[in-house]
Amino acid sequence: MPASAKPTADPGVTGHAQAKHRASPLKGAGAVRDAWRLARGWGRAEPWRVTGLIAAALGLILLQLAVDWGFALWHRAAFDALEARDGAAFLTQMLVFAGLVAALMLASVGRLWARQAIGLRWRRWLVLKLQGAMLADGRHHRLAAEAAGTDNPDQRIGENARWATAIAVDLALGLIYAVVLLASFAGMLWHLSAGFALPLPGGPLPIPGGLLWAALAYAGACAALTWRLGRRLPAIHADRNAAEADHRFALIRLQENSEAVALIGGEADERRGLAAAYGRVEAATRRMFGTERSLMWLGCCYMPVAGVVPLALGAPQYLAGAITLGLLMQMAHAFTEVTRALCWLTENWPRLADWRCHVARVVELERALDAPAAVPGRLRRAEDSPALDLRDVALTTPCGRALLRAPALTVLPGERVLIRGESGSGKSTLFRALAGLWSWGEGQIRMPSRQGSMFLPQRPYLPLGTLAAALCYPAPPDAFGAEALGAALERCNLGHLAPRLGEAARWDRVLSLGEQQRMGFARLLLHRPDWVFLDEATSALDEANQAAMYALLAAELPGAGLVSIGHRAGLDRHHDRQMVVLAGAGGGWMVAAGGGTETRSAAPPPRRDMPRIAPTMARAVVIRRDLTTMGAPASHG
Repeated sequence: MPASAKPTADPGVTGHAQAKHRASPLKGAGAVRDAWRLARGWGRAEPWRVTGLIAAALGLILLQLAVDWGFALWHRAAFDALEARDGAAFLTQMLVFAGLVAALMLASVGRLWARQAIGLRWRRWLVLKLQGAMLADGRHHRLAAEAAGTDNPDQRIGENARWATAIAVDLALGLIYAVVLLASFAGMLWHLSAGFALPLPGGPLPIPGGLLWAALAYAGACAALTWRLGRRLPAIHADRNAAEADHRFALIRLQENSEAVALIGGEADERRGLAAAYGRVEAATRRMFGTERSLMWLGCCYMPVAGVVPLALGAPQYLAGAITLGLLMQMAHAFTEVTRALCWLTENWPRLADWRCHVARVVELERALDAPAAVPGRLRRAEDSPALDLRDVALTTPCGRALLRAPALTVLPGERVLIRGESGSGKSTLFRALAGLWSWGEGQIRMPSRQGSMFLPQRPYLPLGTLAAALCYPAPPDAFGAEALGAALERCNLGHLAPRLGEAARWDRVLSLGEQQRMGFARLLLHRPDWVFLDEATSALDEANQAAMYALLAAELPGAGLVSIGHRAGLDRHHDRQMVVLAGAGGGWMVAAGGGTETRSAAPPPRRDMPRIAPTMARAVVIRRDLTTMGAPASHG
């Protein structure tokens, strides 16, 4: 009978490809085990829905089996009527055929619906599970920082999860149908060929159930050849997915940096890079095509041959008058169905290889998200203090190189502290550590509650959607009224944007960096946090706008604690006191700022219990300069 339509995996990939860690396809048993584990997770989450959908799918499979049996019986009756030249009986069989076709349509469409419904609901559960895990406890940032084995999480959630579930459902239901079909038609074929005799020169050799044994031998040979020709296909699919990711990322990166490329005239170099990336795609695709062509030599003929083999084996009995034409055609139909069931692996081998690759990528992401966060050092952070308190904090790189030391710092509620220093001295790393995004190092950080704090980086994040949604973020778009939003924009010198609050756009591209930074201050006016942490949050503003933003904070949030990181001129007048990060060969050292006279500060010797974190500090020199005029370009330092 006609095979149902099957989903074909489109390996199109999206996202930020690192392409350094390739997803290796799981072994067959491992892929099945992991897919079953994911399916059980969905089953526990939605037991009634899963039970209902599976029951419907199994019921439709039984309906399909009944239709197949009906066609097998119809073959015998119709051809017997033709052989007897019985027009009335043949007309009756035509009416039966019409009914069977209608039942076949119902069963086929029903099976397609069941497969789609199961795949869609399973995918929905899996995508929401992965998305929720990625957004929990800042794990998305940890993935971006570590990136080991989890390149392209967007592709893994979007594309790989889609095909891991859709193909799994199709393969599972197809396998169930094949097993039921085999169990049903194997008995029929055994019964029909109970008197089978293989014609030999020395006389016929009786072989009870001969056609069933022939079907088993034929399908076994096809399966062995399929494995021999396609055994490398899983690895080829993994390489092709990785190459597609590289190429897609190169195109996305060009699009995101098109202005910079155009300004520097880098089109020729980009053309070479894109050509090389596509060359890897083409090489992997050619290997895949070669393997698929090898499989096609077998795939194009194994079912047509399966339709002829029973006729060739049963023809001697028919010609000898031992069986009727109808019985011969029924035997041929049963043989074809048994062969189709036994050749399930042959028919689905390429899709199995592709599916294993998708499952491998989804499972790698799931394991990375479920893995406990690494504890790379002894840096302790707690949100249990009414004030900000740092004690013996020493921040390092993941490999242990010293970045910054902060022996002692306490910021009380309502106090405003500026942290200054040279670019690259570790100030932004301290900002990440305060936010809980950096855990390499040692010491103790006690923070106020995160719920009452807001962190503003140099480039604020503006989500997709309307300007109102971007302004309210991270609160829901309707958290503040239009009047409050307009007032916040007006006070931050963004009044010209108020008429566009309901407009959806890529605001990170529409607005200049200076406008984006003022959007961050507008958010502060709306959310009114108890603590504000700024990292070069006014680097793109002129001095007048910078002064206006800090004046707003002083007027609107007089009781809020403020910690600013920056080194532009004029910042000191908006703060109660300053801390200076002195740069040295062994990393930065944060000390209280002097009054404006020349200060030479030799860094204290490293603690003996921290040999990897603080090698001998170089003598740091602060040149005599009024701290109010220590301007420098914006930096992530």
